[in-house]
Amino acid sequence: MGVGNLYRCDDAIGILIARNLKNKNCGNMIVREQSGEGTSLMEAWQHFNRVILVDAVSSGASPGTLHCLDASTDSIPSRFFSCSSHNFSVAEAIELARTLNQLPQSLKLYGIEGKNFQHGETVTPELEAMIEPVTNQIIQFVSSPH
Repeated sequence: MGVGNLYRCDDAIGILIARNLKNKNCGNMIVREQSGEGTSLMEAWQHFNRVILVDAVSSGASPGTLHCLDASTDSIPSRFFSCSSHNFSVAEAIELARTLNQLPQSLKLYGIEGKNFQHGETVTPELEAMIEPVTNQIIQFVSSPH
């Protein structure tokens, strides 16, 4: 599930990676795009046992840093989504779903550290450079036995 907003610069990274995955025709995965609004995320993953979320995060690390977290077992720091335009963030949706026992069996978060979350349609070079490597990492993860 690619999460983001195409009109807030680096916040588009999840959507761009989802579109790259779609272009690669990975027959063994369903690829969706989401705005990142918490309740719609909870609805979207409701019927799946295994979900991967890809989104821009803001933790203070260097732009382009990839954070891979297992949200099915670990809490996601709310500071990761401090630049979110939603009142109910991805981290809050995950924690609410955990409390309600509505998390997918496996929920992985690929968070790419953003730099610019202002209005605009240009992703910074550091994030653009991560599209292909993260896409390939997700394909490899999905293809491996668990």
